[in-house]
Amino acid sequence: MKETDDRSRRRFLKTGSILGLAAAFSPRAIAEALTNSNSKTNQMENTMTQAGAALDSEQVADKTAIRPFHWNFSDAEVTDLRRRVNATRWPEREQVADASQGVQLATMQKLARYWGTDYDWRKGEARLKALPHFVTEIDGLDIHFIHMRSKHENALPMIVTHGWPGSIIEQIKIIEPLTNPTAHGGTEADAFHLVIPSLPGYGFSAKPTKPGWNPVSIAKAWAMLMQRLGYTKYVAQGGDWGNAVSEVMALQQPPGLLGIHTNMAATIPPDVSKALNMGGPPPADLSPDEKHAWDQVADFYKNGLGYANEMNNRPQTLYGIVDSPVGLAAWILDHDIRSYQMIARVFDGKPEGLNRDDVLDNITLYWLTNTAISSARLYWDTRHTLPPGGGFFDVRGVKIPVAVSAFAEEIYQAPKSWAEKAYAKLIFYNAHDRGTHFAAWEQTELFVADMRAAFKSLRSG
Repeated sequence: MKETDDRSRRRFLKTGSILGLAAAFSPRAIAEALTNSNSKTNQMENTMTQAGAALDSEQVADKTAIRPFHWNFSDAEVTDLRRRVNATRWPEREQVADASQGVQLATMQKLARYWGTDYDWRKGEARLKALPHFVTEIDGLDIHFIHMRSKHENALPMIVTHGWPGSIIEQIKIIEPLTNPTAHGGTEADAFHLVIPSLPGYGFSAKPTKPGWNPVSIAKAWAMLMQRLGYTKYVAQGGDWGNAVSEVMALQQPPGLLGIHTNMAATIPPDVSKALNMGGPPPADLSPDEKHAWDQVADFYKNGLGYANEMNNRPQTLYGIVDSPVGLAAWILDHDIRSYQMIARVFDGKPEGLNRDDVLDNITLYWLTNTAISSARLYWDTRHTLPPGGGFFDVRGVKIPVAVSAFAEEIYQAPKSWAEKAYAKLIFYNAHDRGTHFAAWEQTELFVADMRAAFKSLRSG
């Protein structure tokens, strides 16, 4: 039986589904996709130039203008959410004493009890609304973003990208200490101007109506956004999809991009990646840190990729998480085992960086914007609209300066030895003894300290 299971697993790994999260990030794939994209862009620009005399200049300007963005969810929508939570039809509890069968019934019922009674979306919404929100159309899609300028004019501009199952809510806590460092233990020299976009199909950004929005096109859009905002020199930061977008930006090397920071680095060497794809065993010469990273990734590939495989292959099938708030919450919680365990402890009354409102603010934003499936399509798009390439954690050949924060309970804690090989210009590395997948949100102080230190050498660049 074990031999059959091993063979099945190896076949599974070889299909490319192993990485679930993405399938096309080699430099060759990026270059090919970028060339195709540039060609289409040039054709569009030529067409617009030829038709320029017939276009109203004010209308053209409006399409690319930076416009203030406001929203309102009605009391009826919030009341309907609570009604649906309280009307949940529950299954029987899992047959085991751990989370090996999935998100546990006790955790979900604790979450639902709070969500359906005492949780107040309006509090989190008020914090969001206190921030400056904007929207601009890029490549036919309205892109939403928070833009918070520091009072310090020499602040370093930084575009920060969230991932799945996150949102702009992940970055709310870092805005004040990074833009106003003198009030938060820093100096004027630590200041950032922050641009925090919502990925296409996520949050308040528009939902793509056709395929093509993947990390390559998003990276180009982010460079265009920074250009429109007038930033001639800036840095980029991200984890999860935010890392993919930031690393692809680094490969594209748009004018003005000085460097990137990642809290979920892509550092797995080719020989290690090959061994993982073949189902093991690990290379014999791994150091203790590298073997620990191997164990984390191997466990994730074996036990943690169900959500990604479904979104890679059949995102439209996920009607249940659009119709059931508790179904959506369970889907979001089941991202990786260590962030799930941390969130389960939160609902057991032991907050660790996140509290119950933090978790539910994020899930509620997905619900009220109805973005469960539109966000899932990013997985499908990445797999189906980019040329075949390496996996999500494979080395991509980034040449510009890179800074890495490695949190202990991330999907894998990237070893310094791998980071040094992966990034030709590694300017900063810091390993932390705590922190899961949502670093900026959960370990804000550590994250802010790393941001200040990571880019010091680039501020005069």
